Amino acid sequence: MSHFAKVDENNIVIQVIVAEQEYIDTLPDSEKEKYIQTSYNTHGGKHYKPNSLIREEDDGTPLRKNYAGIGFTYDSERDAFIEPKPYSSWKLNEETCLWEAPIPEPDPKGDHVWNEITKSWDELIV
Repeated sequence: MSHFAKVDENNIVIQVIVAEQEYIDTLPDSEKEKYIQTSYNTHGGKHYKPNSLIREEDDGTPLRKNYAGIGFTYDSERDAFIEPKPYSSWKLNEETCLWEAPIPEPDPKGDHVWNEITKSWDELIV
């Protein structure tokens, strides 16, 4: 089984399904071209071991830079799925096709939230 992202006329992902390639091949050409294979083991142009608790890279082949999600855009020139831009100040990393803040998040990562007004990271207080 594989994952396929269905895109609309603007190449926006509207659905992600699990299917055999044979099923996709039975669809009419006008429908078949809307389904683009994606891999949940791919993130930032790297392939990771399936079902691991921490991201551990393996020697698998990454597919289309990132696993597709609803609302993502499929960029055919980059052959990549790109998530919606989270903030206007963020820039796309051309290698990973991930959005990056203008300044890196301080360590420990995940303990901060981006403040678009100040263009800085605020400590996350729980």
